[in-house]
Amino acid sequence: METGTIPVADLPGGLDLYRTLESGQSYLWRRDDGAMYGGDPNPEAWYDTVVDNSFASNAGGDPDDVSAHEVVRVRQRDGVLEWESTTDADRLVRRLLRLEDDLEEIVATAPDDPLLQAAYDAHRGLRLVAGPPFGTLISFICSAQMRVARIHEMVSALAREYGDVVFLEGTRYHAFPTPTQLADATEAELRELGLGYRAPYVVRTAAMVADGEAHPREARHLPYEEAREYLTQFVGVGEKVADCVLLFSLGFDEAVPLDTWIKTAIEDHYPDCDGGSYAETSRAIRTRLGGEYAGYAQTYVFHELRTRR
Repeated sequence: METGTIPVADLPGGLDLYRTLESGQSYLWRRDDGAMYGGDPNPEAWYDTVVDNSFASNAGGDPDDVSAHEVVRVRQRDGVLEWESTTDADRLVRRLLRLEDDLEEIVATAPDDPLLQAAYDAHRGLRLVAGPPFGTLISFICSAQMRVARIHEMVSALAREYGDVVFLEGTRYHAFPTPTQLADATEAELRELGLGYRAPYVVRTAAMVADGEAHPREARHLPYEEAREYLTQFVGVGEKVADCVLLFSLGFDEAVPLDTWIKTAIEDHYPDCDGGSYAETSRAIRTRLGGEYAGYAQTYVFHELRTRR
């Protein structure tokens, strides 16, 4: 087992691991006290995820099928981000949690907007994540009409039932299934896991990737709106899900998924941004939220509205 530490004070803008991993961006991490998406922060709890070797070793990874994976565990306490892994994971942790992003600069250059500034003030240290493209795609196909805790349960069930088992210090971890593993599942099996009407979407999308018909990583090199259109070819993927994959996996920081919470924000705070269609509203709200880092602004506003007491 490899271990390491990263001083939070060295990160521009700091880090709040709890908010980063429990803000609805990723469902590929688990919390070892069982309280993911349902409990208060716990500095003693470890978060873990499993990534394939290709993703772990280079930024363009996530091949169709792999036979080896790496376990990564992280926790934040006493001003330090600690990690444990089956590999030397310093670089991987920095990429997964986007620790090189300059949060101070992002916040400083944000629009002078009351809702956005309140969100930045309340949740400072929340960072965007960078998840593996295929796992992120399937996660957000599962997200339709679901609470974040329920989405996490479904994604964890897919890993438990179909993913490879990986060991770290004698503890079992489950990798998210490869496209082929998931394509071999039946719609009935996935319905039994609680996926409901999303089951055929997951099977068909996995088959598209496994057969080489398309792969979400291919969107990475396209202009933003073309990338969003590319992703909508996958079964069960509309423009909102496509934007989630672009923002939380493929590095499109300008993407603003128009989910229920952001639509509420538009209705209550930015009514002039309602362009009558997803494309026009998306362009308007991206401009209002700062353009280049509009996706960061969206994530903070989403978390602020979802958790506001």
